[in-house]
Amino acid sequence: MLRVMNGESDEQWAYASVGTLEGLVQRGRGLGALSAPGDPAAGQLVYDCVRRDCRWDSQVDERHLYLARLIRDLELPLEPVFALLAGDEDECERATRVLELLALSGSVEARQVLRSYIREGEHWVDVLESVAGCWPVEWWDDLAGLARSRLVGDEPLLWRSEPWVRWQLGQRSAAPRADRPVVGAEAGLSGRQLLQVLGDPGAPDGAKVGALWALTERPPEPGLIPMVPTLLTADGRRPLPLLSRAVDRLGALAVPAAREWATDPRQWLSWTGMMVLAEHGDTADLPVLIEELSAHWTVRDWCGPDRLAAGLSRFGPQAAEAAPLLRRFWLHTPHSYERLAYLKALAAIDPAGMEHAYFESLWDCESDARLLGIASAPDMLPVWERLAQLRDDPMEEPEVRSAAGERLVALDG
Repeated sequence: MLRVMNGESDEQWAYASVGTLEGLVQRGRGLGALSAPGDPAAGQLVYDCVRRDCRWDSQVDERHLYLARLIRDLELPLEPVFALLAGDEDECERATRVLELLALSGSVEARQVLRSYIREGEHWVDVLESVAGCWPVEWWDDLAGLARSRLVGDEPLLWRSEPWVRWQLGQRSAAPRADRPVVGAEAGLSGRQLLQVLGDPGAPDGAKVGALWALTERPPEPGLIPMVPTLLTADGRRPLPLLSRAVDRLGALAVPAAREWATDPRQWLSWTGMMVLAEHGDTADLPVLIEELSAHWTVRDWCGPDRLAAGLSRFGPQAAEAAPLLRRFWLHTPHSYERLAYLKALAAIDPAGMEHAYFESLWDCESDARLLGIASAPDMLPVWERLAQLRDDPMEEPEVRSAAGERLVALDG
């Protein structure tokens, strides 16, 4: 999220209570969308959530479709959203993502304003790339000549994506993908030799990271386990990159050591241990996992409890003590990306009363949550009506539309 928004620092701003419409809309909860039509203040709350990015993690949390639907369904004027196009890069991006969806839903005005912005606006390249990834090609293809005339040669363009591929403007060399570290001789070393590199205090960090990468591509290497607490960067301040992936590769072999790591005062090592126990531990590890989940709740640490929830779900009703905590996280978290994990964990551990959560999820901001609602909401008229809306909504994700249509077909059968 941005550090300063609308003159307020993050330290001054706080999420409203989930007991209010404002708090529900800020979190993208389905209940917020369900409650908004009956609240005269809903329009202003929606505008506020477009102006200020209320996502806990803007890289993964979804809001644009949720907000666009509210603007459409509440029949709100678009002028306050248009005004954001003249703001900074982030404000322009939020407005664009909402407006391009409203255009798909039939707003000719939204479509025209975005096309006009591409002709004259400051952040026109970003807007053009965004609409080209969202709109039918015939809505933007005629802008090729304009784009060529506006390019000055130093724009950081996404050359492998539209519209540049279609317009054959992707002739510039693109930077190589950084999916994996550059590894050298480490790739050809034996497991024993890789461990020697990792244990060598004089080896540079790059060589050690290369050794860890090589280990992630091979069967588990038990010799790595006792070395994990020592595998820090040269300055000793943080674990080596790729260490967590190498530990993941160890699987259940790391469980005995992970029980010790989980109690270590170093936060990174403790969390590494917790993740091993969540994925591979047994019922003896339930108390420490539930205690960790409780600790996250106490300090309102919203990043990471989803992985604990996924681990707890493996134990089914044996993890019943965690159910109240999981419900709290589902209800309160502003990190909407993680909500699905809490619902799945509750379904496995204590499914009583989940029908209401599944129903609400049909309006959730997260597409994965809507998919779960489509698959699991009870058979009743309001659900059927919502399924039809999702199937027919041109703004909706294709996967969600397809799933809603399939559920309706199954109901008719």
